[in-house]
Amino acid sequence: MQSITDTLPIIALTIGDPAGIGAEVVLKALADPDVAALARWIVVGDSSVLKMVERVTGLTLASAELRDVGALVGVEEFVVGKLDARAGNAALQYVRTATQMCLGGEADAMVTAPLNKEAVTLAGHRFSGHTEYIAELCGVTESRMLLSSEKLSTVHVTTHIALRKACELSTERILSTIRLGNDAMKLLGFERPRIAVCGLNPHAGEHGLFGNEDAVAIAPAVEAARREGIQCSGPHAGDTIFLQASRGAYDLVVAMYHDQGHIPMKLIDFEGTVNISLGIPIIRTSVDHGTAFDIAGKNLADAGSMKQAMRVAARMASTRRMSARK
Repeated sequence: MQSITDTLPIIALTIGDPAGIGAEVVLKALADPDVAALARWIVVGDSSVLKMVERVTGLTLASAELRDVGALVGVEEFVVGKLDARAGNAALQYVRTATQMCLGGEADAMVTAPLNKEAVTLAGHRFSGHTEYIAELCGVTESRMLLSSEKLSTVHVTTHIALRKACELSTERILSTIRLGNDAMKLLGFERPRIAVCGLNPHAGEHGLFGNEDAVAIAPAVEAARREGIQCSGPHAGDTIFLQASRGAYDLVVAMYHDQGHIPMKLIDFEGTVNISLGIPIIRTSVDHGTAFDIAGKNLADAGSMKQAMRVAARMASTRRMSARK
C-alpha cells in the first residue's frame, strides 16, 4: 500500500549563492507546513552554509532532506553579503547537481534560489543565466523563460541578449515560443490557453509606418500557430496588451524581448512571479529576484517568491506524473 509521501513529487531545491539570501528563503519556505506538504523536498547545497543560516533564522530543514554538495571551498573565510568567486562556483555546482538529479530520474523537478552572475563569472565560468546553463546541461540548444503569476504569465522569444540582436526576429523561433508557452500553460492547468502575441514596434508597426517586422516575422508565426489549433492572436501593441491580459482577456502573453515582458510582470506582481524554464526535458522553476546581498545574513528576506516557485513546481510535477499514468 502506497503512503502519501510515496505519491508526492520529489523536488530538488538549490540554495543559490551562499553569500545571498537563497538558503534563508529556502528555510523559511520549508517552515510553512502547507508548502512543505506539497512534495518530498531535497535541499541541494552546503551543510556549513545551512548551519550558519539556521543560527540566524532559528529554523531548521525539519522534514526536508539535504544533499550536501560540499562545493564551497574556504568556508571559514567566507563573508555573507560580499561578492565571492567561491560562492559563485558553489552556486553553479548546486544547479548542476540538481539538474543531474532530474535527468537521472532522482527528482521530478527542481527549484532554484538566486545566484549572482558576476560571482559565477569571477569563478571562471562563461554564464548568461540559469535557464541557458540548465539547457546546456540538458543538451538543449533552444530554451525559453516563462514568468508566471496568479494574475498573468509571459513567455519571452529572447532574453539575455543585446536589444539590437533581439530585434532580428525569426518566425520559426516565435512559433516555437508560442508552442512551448502553450504546452507549459497546459501543465499549469489551462486546458486551452488564450495566448496574445506582442508586436515588436510601437503599435505593432501601425501597418508598416513604424517598421515591417510585425507583419513580416510575427504575423506568419501567429497564423501558423492558429493552424495547429493553438488559440492565439496578434501581433498586438505591447503598450496595451499586458493591461488587457492582466484583466483576464488572455492567459499568456508572448513577449519579443526581455524588458518587454519583464517590466509589466514585475509591476503587476513582483512578489508572486515565478520564473519557469521551457524547452528543456525537466521542470525547473525559480524565484524572480536576486541575491539581495544588502540584506543577506540579517534574517530580513521574504520567502514569498520562493514559496510560489515551490508551489508551481509541485503543481507542474504532479500534472506531468498524472499525464504519464494515462
